Amino acid sequence: MLIFFLVSLLASVVGAICGIGGGVIIKPVLDLLHLEPVSTISFLSVCTVLSMSCYSVGRTMLAGERRVSLATGTPLAIGAAVGGLLGSQLFAAVKAMFANPNAVGSIQAVCLALMTAGTLLYTVNKARIPTHRVESRLACAVIGLLLGCMSSFLGIGGGPINLVVLYFFFSMDTKDAAANSLYIILFSQLANLLTTLASSSVPPFRPAVLAVMVAGGIGGGIAGRALNKRMDNRAVERLFIALMAVIIGISVFNAVRYAGVL
Repeated sequence: MLIFFLVSLLASVVGAICGIGGGVIIKPVLDLLHLEPVSTISFLSVCTVLSMSCYSVGRTMLAGERRVSLATGTPLAIGAAVGGLLGSQLFAAVKAMFANPNAVGSIQAVCLALMTAGTLLYTVNKARIPTHRVESRLACAVIGLLLGCMSSFLGIGGGPINLVVLYFFFSMDTKDAAANSLYIILFSQLANLLTTLASSSVPPFRPAVLAVMVAGGIGGGIAGRALNKRMDNRAVERLFIALMAVIIGISVFNAVRYAGVL
């Protein structure tokens, strides 16, 4: 139980600081430790990320902070919610294609490694890449749809790809992107969870594990929000880059192991 709590707590602290939700850490780390089946880990990750993002976004709204841009963030979040539903269906379809659940874990790990590597390359070079200011609500919804589908399929909540999209399409700085990313994650993960419950496709899980991970998610949200206020954009970005490098390494290892090479 302690391992589940610590992983969810530390992942949620970093997730709240950087705006990546925490699932992008929880999923590959628990896959690495091989403590639960792939589908169970995805479900636990969704619940943990939802609890953390719910606290973080709720506190931001109650405090009257204006980092979340509702004009663009809401269409993005609604699109992400719909995308989350599609991502859940995609995961179920891919899972049904393979008798061995490890095959799905390998596909997820490869996709996560590639996505994270692209995110890292963009982040390191973003000062030289022109950005845009998308204002069309339809365009925002479509972008959110793709984000939600991708994050739901990978079981990571939102992840680093949210930040790249917010940097590139909306010219946000690091901390504003983090706040808006959590807002998007909240909607997509809520939709994902409701779909799982409505379709009666909840995988077997231990209630005690779910409870300690949700507690870790909320605790991480509290600590991460406090730390985010004390850190400048540069510090948040350095933490984000270091984290991406670690996630790529873990994802590659998981992909190889699930494929049966190790």
